[in-house]
Amino acid sequence: MKKKVTPYKSSSEGKKKQVEQMFDTISENYDGMNRVISLGTDVSWRKKVIKLAAEKKPKNILDIATGTGDLAIQFAENTEADRIIGLDLSDGMLSMARKKVAGKPISKKIEFIQGDSEALPFEDNFFDAITVSFGIRNFENLEKGLSEIFRVLRKDGIFVILETSVPTKFPFKQGYYVHTKYVLPFLGRMFSKDKVAYQYLSESASVFPFGQELNNILRKIGFKEVDNKPQTFGVATIYTATK
Repeated sequence: MKKKVTPYKSSSEGKKKQVEQMFDTISENYDGMNRVISLGTDVSWRKKVIKLAAEKKPKNILDIATGTGDLAIQFAENTEADRIIGLDLSDGMLSMARKKVAGKPISKKIEFIQGDSEALPFEDNFFDAITVSFGIRNFENLEKGLSEIFRVLRKDGIFVILETSVPTKFPFKQGYYVHTKYVLPFLGRMFSKDKVAYQYLSESASVFPFGQELNNILRKIGFKEVDNKPQTFGVATIYTATK
């Protein structure tokens, strides 16, 4: 990352603890804000992530930074996987995820656990597929988190990232700048309990490595067949890699 961005600049806590606190605070209206901010396009992006991972016919799937569980739930509903684990730092987000599956048949094969992406509580070579949706830029140490993912992914397993990126062509680059610099923080101040959360999400997106830069980091960790697919004029990117 070009520079270290944290949610609460005046806090003495590390980024990891600040991110946990931030998502605990905004968990109740997180889903609704996502739909508004992305104009609903995040739904179609997640469907593509599901399709890419499902092509490997995974039996067990790990969704890191699962948040309120949308992606993990879709895996449970749309794949033949026997076990799906959604992992997140924020207990507030996980409580929302657990409410979504309570009493439903899919609750038998889906589990939500609190955990750290940089110290995954799983054996080596354990998962057939691992995904991270809009969470990788919140890692305190990106390479450490990616190394942990590499460790617990099985040989020939697939790793899929969905993350924001910055459009490079006119006028999308300029439109993205206005949206993230002014619109997103304004909406956050209006509708979120945490007035700085969406300022952080905007700022962290603008400095996070994307495209070939992130591809190269993945290759450095040891991932193979690394590829990136820009979405919706480049405002988000889907990355795929194997072990």
